[in-house]
Amino acid sequence: MKVHENVRRIRKSKGITQVFVAESLGIPVQTYNGYELGRRNMKVEMIAKLSKILDEPIENFFDQKIYESKNKKSREVS
Repeated sequence: MKVHENVRRIRKSKGITQVFVAESLGIPVQTYNGYELGRRNMKVEMIAKLSKILDEPIENFFDQKIYESKNKKSREVS
């Protein structure tokens, strides 16, 4: 899954509305909807804010295989 798909899935699983998230971010609902649909690119700062709003670890927004791969490489280097 892509980041925007994971954001949407996590938000829905917690029963949180797009309106609530958009208001928490201080952006229009249409703009937030564009992020979730993948029509707008999310910057790292946006993902960090979403992590706090949705009370979810930031790594859960990313594909687990990518996250595991990067963690494995950093452990091998250490």
